[in-house]
Amino acid sequence: MKGGVPQVGAIKPGRSGQRMQWSCCERRKSFHHGELCVWMGINIFLFVWFYFVYENGEQFFYTRRLLGSALAWARAPAAVLNFNCMLILLPVCRNLLSLLRGSFVKCSRTMRKQLDKNLTFHKLVAYMIGAMTAVHMIAHLLNVEWYSNSRLGVYDNLTLALSNLEDDPSMNTTFLNPIRQIDLWLQQIPTYFVFTSIAGLTGVIITLALILIITSSMEVIRRSYFEVFWYTHHLFVIFFAGLVIHGIGFVVRKQTDDSFKKHNPLFCFNRTEDWGKIPECPVPQFSGGPAQTWWWVIGPMMIYVCERLLRFIRYMQNVQYRKIVMRPSKVLELQLVKKGFKMDVGQYVFLNCPAISQLEWHPFTMTSAPEEDFFSVHIRSAGDWTDKLIDIMQKLPEGSQGPKMGVDGPFGTASEDVFDYEVSMLVGAGIGVTPFASILKSIWYKFKDNDPKLRTRKIYFYWLCRETHAFEWFADLLKAQEKEMEERGMGDFLTYKLFLTGWDQSHVNYVTVNVDRDTDVVTGLKQKTHYGRPNWDKEFEEVRKENPTSVVGTFLCGPVALAKVLEKKCAKYSDVDPRKTKFYFNKENF
Repeated sequence: MKGGVPQVGAIKPGRSGQRMQWSCCERRKSFHHGELCVWMGINIFLFVWFYFVYENGEQFFYTRRLLGSALAWARAPAAVLNFNCMLILLPVCRNLLSLLRGSFVKCSRTMRKQLDKNLTFHKLVAYMIGAMTAVHMIAHLLNVEWYSNSRLGVYDNLTLALSNLEDDPSMNTTFLNPIRQIDLWLQQIPTYFVFTSIAGLTGVIITLALILIITSSMEVIRRSYFEVFWYTHHLFVIFFAGLVIHGIGFVVRKQTDDSFKKHNPLFCFNRTEDWGKIPECPVPQFSGGPAQTWWWVIGPMMIYVCERLLRFIRYMQNVQYRKIVMRPSKVLELQLVKKGFKMDVGQYVFLNCPAISQLEWHPFTMTSAPEEDFFSVHIRSAGDWTDKLIDIMQKLPEGSQGPKMGVDGPFGTASEDVFDYEVSMLVGAGIGVTPFASILKSIWYKFKDNDPKLRTRKIYFYWLCRETHAFEWFADLLKAQEKEMEERGMGDFLTYKLFLTGWDQSHVNYVTVNVDRDTDVVTGLKQKTHYGRPNWDKEFEEVRKENPTSVVGTFLCGPVALAKVLEKKCAKYSDVDPRKTKFYFNKENF
C-alpha cells in the first residue's frame, strides 16, 4: 500500500522464465553489433594502415628523422578523422533517411530499425572524431616543437641540414621543415608558427569549435539549455570549412619520387656535406600534399546542403491554423493545415516559430491520423521555447490565426511499423503517448471504413503518467475507441491500462469515496486506473499466453531507462521456437 492506494504487485518469475534463449531482440542486437564491428574495423584498418605508411615509408625517411614516431601518430588519426567526418553529417540528413526508410527503397524491417538508431550512430562517430582529434593535436604539438628544435640545430647535423634547405625554385631546392622564420625569441617560434600558418591556425579554430560542440551536447546541457546546444552545434559550419582548408598548409612533407630515385636516403643521410657535390647524393627534393580531406567530405557536404535547401523550401510553404486548444497540464494542441502534406501513423515533424527564434527547430510527434484532413501536435511545457510558444498562443484573441509556423517533415519513426505486426504493445510515458494517439485514431478510421489491409488483430496499450490531469486530453479518444469496439463486437481488440505513478492524499480520499463507481474516477473510462508502475514480467507473460504463436511488436515512446527494461523483457519472453511468440522492441528516437 502507498498512501492508502494499492500498488501493482510484483511477481517473481519462475525458473521457466530464466532459461537461455536466442531471441529476436538478441538477434537484432547481434546485427546492430555487427554494423558497429564493421565501422570499428574500418577505423582500425585506416589507423593501422596509415600508421605503417608513415612509420615505414621510405619517402618519409628524412621526415621521420625530424619528427620521429610522432609523424605516424599524427597522420594515422587524420585518416580516421577523414572517414568519420565523411559519416558525421549523414545520420542527421533526416530527409535522406526518410527516403531510405520507406518511400524510395523498401527496406527490410531490420534495416529500418538500424536507420532509427541514426542519432546513436551520430554520437558514436562524434566520440571517435573527438578522440582522434585529441591524438592528432597532441602529436602535432610535439611535431611543432621538434621542427623548431631541428631548425635551431638542437639535435644533430642531419636535422640541421634538412631544416636549412631553402624553398628556391631557381636553385632547384625545396624545404622539408615548414618553420622558416627563426629571428624570434626561442619560446615564441612554435607559437608564432601555430598562429600564422594555414595548418596551425585552422587547427586551432576547428579544435575550439569541436570542443564547444561536444561539451554543449552533454545530456545535462542539451535538456536544460537547449538553445546553447542548438546554436553551438551550428559551429559545424566553421568546423568543416576549417577542415577542408587545414590540409592545404602541407606541413607534413615527403621526398619527391624523382628525388628518391636519384638520392637514396639510406646511403646519403650521413653525408650531408656531400649533398649536391657528388652524383650519388644530389640535394633532396621535398613536396607536401595533396590535400585529401575534401575528397572524403565533399559528397556528404553536398547532400547536407541539399537537405538544408529542402528544409528552407518547406519552411517557406504556407501553414494555416485549423484549431488552437489549451489542454490540461499545460499541453498545447495545434491543428495545422498545409497544402500537399501527407503523413503516416507515428511520424513526426520539426516546427519553427520565427516569432521565438529564426533558427530553432524542434521535433514533435503528430497525434492526428493519416485519414484526417489536418495534422496535429500536442506540445507540453518543457523548456524556454515551448513556454514562449504556449504564452503566445494563450494571448491570442479567440478564433485568430497564430504566428507564422514553419513545418519540416513528416519523417518516419519506429511507430510507422505498428501495422506490420499481428499484435502490438504500445507503451507511452507522459507526453510520450502522442505517437500512439495517431495510431489509435487511425485504427478507429480503419474499422470505420472496413479497411481490408488491416493486419493487426490485437493491441495492448500502456500509459504511465505522474499526474491525473495528464490523462484528460487523451481520455476522449479512448472512450471513442471503447464505444467503437463494443458496437462492432470487438471489445477484446484493444486492451489498455493506465498507470498513475504519483498522487497525493486528497486523491486517495476521492478514490476511496467513489470506489464503487462503474467508471474510473480519474478518466471516466470503464477500465480502472492502476496505481504504481507496471509489473512488466506479469504483463509480458500475459501477452505471451494470450498470443502463443504471434509476432509481437513492442513500441515505446519514453525515457531510456524504461527502454532498457522493455528491451530486456522482449528478449526474456521471446521463445526460442520460431513458431511461438516473438517480441520485437522498437523505440522512438529524436
